[in-house]
Amino acid sequence: MKITISSVLVLLLIVFSAPLFVVIISGAGIGWFSTGAEIEDFALQTYFTIMGGFTDSSSASVLKTLPLFAFAGFLLSESKTADRLIRLSQASLGWMPGGLVLVSLLTCAFFTMLTGGSGVTIVAVGGLLYPALVKSNYNERFSLGLITTSGSLGLLLPPAIPLILFSVIAQQMEVNVEISDLFLAGILPAFLMIAVLFGWGLWANRNQDIPLHAFRLKEFLSALWEAKWELMIPVVIIGGIATGKVVISEIAAVTAMYVFIITVFVQKEIPLSKVSQIALDSMKMVGGILLILAVALVFSAYLIDAQIPSMLLSWIQEHVDSKWQFLILLNILLLLLGAILDIFAALVIMVPLLLPVAVGFGVDPVHLAIIFVANMQIGYFTPPVGMNLFIASSRFNKSIGELYRATLPYLFLLFAVVLLITYVPWFSLVFVA
Repeated sequence: MKITISSVLVLLLIVFSAPLFVVIISGAGIGWFSTGAEIEDFALQTYFTIMGGFTDSSSASVLKTLPLFAFAGFLLSESKTADRLIRLSQASLGWMPGGLVLVSLLTCAFFTMLTGGSGVTIVAVGGLLYPALVKSNYNERFSLGLITTSGSLGLLLPPAIPLILFSVIAQQMEVNVEISDLFLAGILPAFLMIAVLFGWGLWANRNQDIPLHAFRLKEFLSALWEAKWELMIPVVIIGGIATGKVVISEIAAVTAMYVFIITVFVQKEIPLSKVSQIALDSMKMVGGILLILAVALVFSAYLIDAQIPSMLLSWIQEHVDSKWQFLILLNILLLLLGAILDIFAALVIMVPLLLPVAVGFGVDPVHLAIIFVANMQIGYFTPPVGMNLFIASSRFNKSIGELYRATLPYLFLLFAVVLLITYVPWFSLVFVA
């Protein structure tokens, strides 16, 4: 009965386009009230759950990274980082068959890795790469699909905000998932996806007359020198993780300070007077995430009190015979959710439900995180409402129907990679101690 009432309320709020945090806290509230609890009990539960979530030492350390990495990403998106990355990629890879395809994939993935915004990548980098692809005789539909889908490839690379959120939620559920392990786990799956899409690019354009650009050492060295400051960012992040001598919040602080110094004082592409507005814009995004996460902790507490994860595990164990059947159902569920929910919303709603069930089936939590984010990044361009589809439609002045057709091959290819990542945990866990 509790579940039914909560579900109806949540559905009504969604239909009337209520903000996500209102939907979540309302679902939790009606669940608590249906147990006979007083409104004072719910208010106290909400307060102590939120305060406990944000003062727990392990979770608080991870949460500190969100505003720092977000601020760094917004600074980079306002600078000329995209231009430098494209020039470097073209200078180093333009000589090889399919070089511009690989340039597009690597540049988009790297830019999303730095900024944390898949949609930002389509606007900032796609506006440069899409015309270059078409001008180089790549099929227009192929080019459109490539840029639209490449924008989400960096979400598995550090500093991946979705992985940070997964770690926070898992630690609140007393499941120890270190963010450094998640960062290392996402590297190989991300590059596997890039490799598969590059192979598709070579095959799909095998009959096209694509001009190549001779490798010029002078141009390459010049482009490398111009992009040297940006290229040091992943070195700082991954190097700090690999040494194990600094915690992730310290790495985030160093990264934010480093990006601030190079964009404002070294490259001088962002006026000091504009930094406060950039900081405000980045904190608006972080504030929205933290608000959703806060009420999600309350919702998780209600789910646990109502024993919904245990009930879900019992139902699945009754109807699902093996870990592998559970994983394929998980992939289908996440793909459907990715088409209708933002990745952050899906994380805060579904991880509290799925994590105990997955652990019950013997799925490594780190592996589950990679499966989750890999599926959800496909959701950015999954019909009917994948966010990147609408951003690309607006950016390139194309109908949404054209975007559906352009991205369909990429959807099937990347889902095949996700299945491989799902059923071969080695791809996710090979670098994890």
